[in-house]
Amino acid sequence: MEKSIPRFLRYLNVERNCSELTIKSYREDLELLYGFLCDTLTSTPRPSKITPLDLRKYVSALHESGYAKSSVSRRLASMRSYFKFCQREGLCETNPAKPLRNPRRERKLPHFLTGSEIGQLLSAPSKNEPLGLRDRAILETLYSAGLRVSELVGVNLDDLDLADGLVRVRGKGKRERLAPLGSFAVRALRSWLKKRTPARGLSKEEAAAVFLNKFGKRLTTRSVARMLEKYLKVTGLDLRTSPHTLRHSFATHLLDRGADIRSVQELLGHKSLVTTQIYTHVSTAGLRQAYERAHPRARKNG
Repeated sequence: MEKSIPRFLRYLNVERNCSELTIKSYREDLELLYGFLCDTLTSTPRPSKITPLDLRKYVSALHESGYAKSSVSRRLASMRSYFKFCQREGLCETNPAKPLRNPRRERKLPHFLTGSEIGQLLSAPSKNEPLGLRDRAILETLYSAGLRVSELVGVNLDDLDLADGLVRVRGKGKRERLAPLGSFAVRALRSWLKKRTPARGLSKEEAAAVFLNKFGKRLTTRSVARMLEKYLKVTGLDLRTSPHTLRHSFATHLLDRGADIRSVQELLGHKSLVTTQIYTHVSTAGLRQAYERAHPRARKNG
């Protein structure tokens, strides 16, 4: 391993054209593995002599040392790539890291805003200034259609069908979908479009952007995040809130009010239902209300 690790790193640099940061990560991961094997094996670690059991002991040691599951998964990926290279180079017959499974990732519930908090946020932008009208249209559209912020800034004028309350968006993997717009979002968009003034000399594509910055150019995702942060401070809402929080809130509120999960999957543009299932939590208050309505011995005065 002492000689094969540098060879593998050169392979990443020359043949795979990996970045310096990626190569640095691989080096650190494999040096940690090499040090562990030197301490635990009775002989010098060789790729051909290392077994899945040796690697399982290493993974167990990582867990016991308090490494996060994401860090353990990354080190497993490094091992698999390294031993695959060794297998290709004839340094070992099989890949001992292949049978090892990644630790199950903990799925945190997404942060979302309540209905009243959403109301506070959406009413914060000014109705008397062009940028206030733009900001209101942005927030209404994010929440009404459950868009990713990257989808929002990519929307062009010919993607809008305000008469039917629809917007065409381009999601991950360039997948297109039609997203519905509620009446509040449609009204906010109409108000903004009356004031929208693109800069001169823009390309046809740039001039078609629905949402523009103060210079009349297409808005960026970072600009949307900064704009939202301004209104969070004005309203006193949770500063953890991001543009994606409005998407989380959109999905959570739909499911809490009885929407079918497969319909929400389609609305969000998720390829897999598993991704959507994280939103199937219900607020504690909602569960309590449902329990008290349904259980014959739940009511205190029943």
